[in-house]
Amino acid sequence: MNMVAESSSVVVLAGGVGAARFLRGLAQVHSPQQTIALVNTGDDTVLHGLYISPDIDTVIYTLSEAIDQQRGWGLADETWRAMASLKRYVDVRPVGSIAAPEWFNLGDQDLATHFYRTARRSEGADASLITQEIANAWKVAQRIVPMTNSDVATLVELSQDCPAGKAGTQISFQEYFVKHQHSVAVKSVHFQGAENAKPNCLGELQQSEIIVIAPSNPIVSIGPIRALAGINELLSANRDKVVAISPIVGGRALKGPADRMLTELGHESSALGVARLYATIASTIIVDTVDADLKDAIEREGLRCIVTNTVMSTQEVAGELAKTTLASISEQRK
Repeated sequence: MNMVAESSSVVVLAGGVGAARFLRGLAQVHSPQQTIALVNTGDDTVLHGLYISPDIDTVIYTLSEAIDQQRGWGLADETWRAMASLKRYVDVRPVGSIAAPEWFNLGDQDLATHFYRTARRSEGADASLITQEIANAWKVAQRIVPMTNSDVATLVELSQDCPAGKAGTQISFQEYFVKHQHSVAVKSVHFQGAENAKPNCLGELQQSEIIVIAPSNPIVSIGPIRALAGINELLSANRDKVVAISPIVGGRALKGPADRMLTELGHESSALGVARLYATIASTIIVDTVDADLKDAIEREGLRCIVTNTVMSTQEVAGELAKTTLASISEQRK
């Protein structure tokens, strides 16, 4: 099977868990030094005065083999004494205060990363430099890059009255995802600040041999990256070297709310629905074997469809998926 040369650069548009597992597989078949992960930061938040970048940290922890494999996020062998100690302050917290929030857990080891990121921001370092320093500390060879050095916030608009607020209320992605366990219906998603944010890696995207859209939520993981000025246009202009991996398998998301979000926002929750979202920016999509019956319908949307095992239950499967992904563009060019 022909693949992209080891000396060629590969750029991966990445969200959290699914993208991190793909990147770990990619490291088995392509030089990490020739790989760039352009990671969503729309999920970033500030809690306890600390700057937190969940997707970036998930990617770094996974590539360093430090991730908690069961949860898919956070560090292995984590403890939670700091979070448990917050309960002491709940009864003295004034009404309306945001001090000592308990709904977002930060592990004791994980706190060190947020301490470092916050201190470096206060010293004037930008997100790219801080991310590279953190990746270096964890001995990650792949280049991990935030999608922008500017602050972009993913906001979720509620479609009906619920405990999270009245219909039309906008809440942060982390409130939606963590505090309310993505159980509230969504009317729209907005990427605040994206219109004025300068994207990172435009040159690298242009010059890369292949661009991979990782199996991440197309709305809130890949969507914020696409919302940055120039990204969608660049992907469209380089569509022949863009390959996407569907995060929807058998109509369901393997992790997270992508399936419900797609349905609530008027899209089809299927590999075909994902293909339609990516049809203008990707020439190829990879779907799981359980969705083989959608191949013809997907190809009628103008994409080449490759069917393989996309459920990365082991590192070996992730490596095979990465190999197939790289080969898909090489074979298309024959």
